[in-house]
Amino acid sequence: MTEPYPFRTLPDYLRPGLDVVFVGINPGLYSVEKGHYFARRTSRFWPAFTRSKLSEKVRRGLGVAALGPEHDAELLRFGIGFTDVVKRPTANAGELKPSEFEMWTPILVEKLQRYSPRVACFHGLTGYRPFLKFGLRSSRVAVLGPQAEVIGSTRLYVLPNPSPANAHFKVSDQIDWYNRLAEFL
Repeated sequence: MTEPYPFRTLPDYLRPGLDVVFVGINPGLYSVEKGHYFARRTSRFWPAFTRSKLSEKVRRGLGVAALGPEHDAELLRFGIGFTDVVKRPTANAGELKPSEFEMWTPILVEKLQRYSPRVACFHGLTGYRPFLKFGLRSSRVAVLGPQAEVIGSTRLYVLPNPSPANAHFKVSDQIDWYNRLAEFL
């Protein structure tokens, strides 16, 4: 599942028939070091995802009350995958250049076409805006929630980035967004 990259990064957890693929901006250096998505303890992804309707089937299937980074690869069995807009890891997404989004976005489009998940869910507008511009050649102003664009049969959805740097949203807000995504599915 890992593409050959000239640097160490997180693997893509993709396969045909997924219900949802979570699309991050790019892997964080800490997550790459640990080998798991959203590995930093301050990330709101795992606490919010755990408490959402979207994770009920996963928690039941794994027999756990709480999900964490160590479960990322196991989510494939439950129809959930992971990838990123840009695969180059950085300490902060702000280190990415527009040219990197321009280079990597067509690769992500091709992955979504190849695997055709029901929904590609972007974590944050920061990753979706360049995807919209470079991948879909649209100048539309992106907003959170379901998107008008599709890639083949894959519907697109944007929810808040679970990074603690995204201070506009609390864990409870993030849970609400995962619940909305569950209803969308």
